[in-house]
Amino acid sequence: MSDHGYDGELHSEREYVAGLYARLDADRAQAQGEYDAALAGTGGSPMERDVQVRASAKRVKRLHVADDGLCFGRLDGLDGARSYVGRIGLFDEQDEFAPVLLDWRAPAARPFYTATAVTTEGMRRRRQFHTRGRRVLDFTDEVFGRPAAGERGDAALLAAVNAPRGEGMRDIVATIQAEQDEIIRSEHAGVMVIEGGPGTGKTVVALHRVAYLLYTQRERMERHGALVVGPNPAFLDHIGRVLPSLGETDVVFMTPGSLLPGLRATAEDAPDVARTKGSLGMLDVLAAAIADRQAVPSDPIPIELEDVTGRIDAGTAGWARDEARATGLPHNEARPTFDEIVTYVVVERAVSRIGRGWLSRSDTAARDDLRDQVRRELEEHKAFHAALDELWPILTPESLLGTLYSSVDRLSAAGADASLWRADGEAWTVSDVPLLDELVDLLGRDTVAAAASDAATARERAAEREYAEGVLDILTLDREEMDEDLLFGAGDLTHGGTIAERFEERDHRELAERAAADRDWTYRHVVVDEAQELSEMDWRVLMRRCPGRSFTVVGDLAQRRSAAGARSWATMLEPYVPGRWEYRSLTVNYRTPSEIMTVAASLLAAFAPDVRPPDSVRSSGTRPWSLRTRDLAPAIADFVAAEADRDGTSVVIGPPGVPGTVPPSETKGLEFDAVLVVEPDRILAEGPQGAADLYVALTRATQRLGVVHAGRLPESLRGLEEVSPAARGL
Repeated sequence: MSDHGYDGELHSEREYVAGLYARLDADRAQAQGEYDAALAGTGGSPMERDVQVRASAKRVKRLHVADDGLCFGRLDGLDGARSYVGRIGLFDEQDEFAPVLLDWRAPAARPFYTATAVTTEGMRRRRQFHTRGRRVLDFTDEVFGRPAAGERGDAALLAAVNAPRGEGMRDIVATIQAEQDEIIRSEHAGVMVIEGGPGTGKTVVALHRVAYLLYTQRERMERHGALVVGPNPAFLDHIGRVLPSLGETDVVFMTPGSLLPGLRATAEDAPDVARTKGSLGMLDVLAAAIADRQAVPSDPIPIELEDVTGRIDAGTAGWARDEARATGLPHNEARPTFDEIVTYVVVERAVSRIGRGWLSRSDTAARDDLRDQVRRELEEHKAFHAALDELWPILTPESLLGTLYSSVDRLSAAGADASLWRADGEAWTVSDVPLLDELVDLLGRDTVAAAASDAATARERAAEREYAEGVLDILTLDREEMDEDLLFGAGDLTHGGTIAERFEERDHRELAERAAADRDWTYRHVVVDEAQELSEMDWRVLMRRCPGRSFTVVGDLAQRRSAAGARSWATMLEPYVPGRWEYRSLTVNYRTPSEIMTVAASLLAAFAPDVRPPDSVRSSGTRPWSLRTRDLAPAIADFVAAEADRDGTSVVIGPPGVPGTVPPSETKGLEFDAVLVVEPDRILAEGPQGAADLYVALTRATQRLGVVHAGRLPESLRGLEEVSPAARGL
């Protein structure tokens, strides 16, 4: 990159990226042409071309990061050498080992984040570019040692935290602080817990840690990708650009209510119900609920056969049930054992009764023929199969749990709390998702249906192969009867089976799409945000998704609002990774100005006196205010109108039932330039989680905070500056 002023430095980046895009587009077009030729049978390997096209498309997708500016910084060494740091790495076209742009995750780029005036690490200057798209707006310098005349001090961090918020979270690659960098680059292989109060950057640090792991462990992680779990869809939308902006797309984003493919649960249970469903005691309830469906008839079930009436009695069903359970297989997969024993007993009894008086024990051939006859009759006997289904039904997670919830008797038989009852058993809540996921393993596959599906697939492939071989026969022409310059003979073709494989539908979805649709997909790394909200049953789901137990866990116990959530990290993690989890704390608040944090800290002291609030890195100079009014609507409208004329984002947060507000739970993890909190006393009154909700609401603002209330103002908020309606223009 050239050095013709800071605009010239980025001008060369524009040229480089434009040329790289053009070259990649050409590569992709060529690869597609070769792939099409392979499908036409004129050469090449479809699989190889498929891989090539995928790789080319992935490289192009990673370079869309250029829209945010690849280069964001420059390092000047004491020896005069310069290196440029960017969101991804670029190399010289003639020398693939010569970096034109250092990836921020590369070891050589680390001094950009760790060099200080005391420990310069051989650096003279750190320059940070401020860009909009591909245009450079400004730059800031931090000179190590003694600055020369005209050299500027560091203003990059304060410029970043003071900047108006846009749509979605931004990456922090240009302003990563030393304590954050240490966590991001940690080589700890197990579970890392990052705890920090509001505004400490724990979420964005966790995302950058994922990007770092994807960079340093590319070969190990690229086949399985990473999973990011966040509290709600709004939060996932907010953070969704960070990893793609760093060139990483092999990441799946989910909420706890969407961890089971095909299900998107958003409703929440009452606190006591959520606590019950989230406890490990539900494992016993689920096991008992399954056992309750493995029945023994109180009265014998008659089976009317052509020559005799058979029956399934308690003794037969009990024996079959014991044998099926003894296999140790999941419920559905143990069903064939149950069927086999019941069928055996019914057949033997029928043969004995039919052959009484004329069939001797020594007449084995006739006895075997009679057995086969009865078995064939049972295979087509609807009442017999209905009886088997009644005694040992094939169950889905949804059918079992839905029936359990809607039946007082089944809840009682399973030893479940009566509070779980509801008329609509399948009105799923977020707390139901881990139970349904658990049941996938406890119930297992329907082996009969699976066998039928596999057989159908085999028949389809056989038909495709037969068709392809027919095409091959048609193309087997006499070479003397065709123009060899235009056509090709059978000798130039591969076997018909290979042609059939070319016609098979291939899965062209991106890794993230395939992973999100596959319940049994396992990830190399999982990030869990707002982890303090997850229950014991939630953690079982996540541990199944990551057998290697590589996690970045982000949370703040002081913000826990779920009755089923964590009261300590050890309680949740020790059962899975004893001694393999590491705790890190972030103590500096980069988001919330000190004026607002002082108010939030007063509330924190009231409901969590043992928790120390984070220290704000800046002051905004604007005091948070409160307004008491009988009519909330004009005050809300005034706030919305005033903020509409300002740069940045704003939100109105309030308790359920107040028009024009969003609940605190939907703003967790988000940030706004201005926040108006409505009726804080009513938020506090919203059950055990009320204090945590109000703490969340008060700490979303990066610049301005107001509180409007018709009722009393909580004692902990007395530090707000009271304003009159007239002062607010009302």
